[in-house]
Amino acid sequence: MAKNEKSFEEKLEELELIIKELEEGKTSLDDAIEKYTIAMNLAKECSDKLDNAQKAVNKILNNNNLEEFKELEEEKI
Repeated sequence: MAKNEKSFEEKLEELELIIKELEEGKTSLDDAIEKYTIAMNLAKECSDKLDNAQKAVNKILNNNNLEEFKELEEEKI
């Protein structure tokens, strides 16, 4: 992660704050549009991060299962 890049948790927290502000309806239209744009970018970044994490976990699980399968096959020989 780059020095200035926010963590997943920080992005999620910022997203939640923006959603709360937008739900209150006390912002101007221009401000609401800007916050909505930021929120959508944060949501995409968080979603991408979760997708990458899921792929990494699946890869680990698949590699472990492959190794276990190989060990079982070797035991049969």
